[in-house]
Amino acid sequence: MAGYKEPGFQDRVAAAAKAREAALARLKAKPPVDPALVAERIAKEREREAAAAQKAAERAAERAASREAEIAAREAEKARQLAAIVPELTEAEKKAARDAKYAARKARKSSK
Repeated sequence: MAGYKEPGFQDRVAAAAKAREAALARLKAKPPVDPALVAERIAKEREREAAAAQKAAERAAERAASREAEIAAREAEKARQLAAIVPELTEAEKKAARDAKYAARKARKSSK
């Protein structure tokens, strides 16, 4: 009974050459690709890419508009809440408050 024989270097080189020849034969057996068909495929791929880019741009614009609307709504809500908490001051009251603030600052500076 014969045992398993380890393939030697020459055997491996011959097997690789044989596989290379078989792959080359398969490649040569393929029919040539029609340039018009290739151009049509490239055009279709470019159309798909342009449509995908357009769709992505539309989604980004929608997200930005949604974000801006949400921010505006938050700001309006904050302003509404603030208006409910702080009553609107008249011009005279605003001036009096401003004058009091400046007088307090002047008093702090002069006491140093």
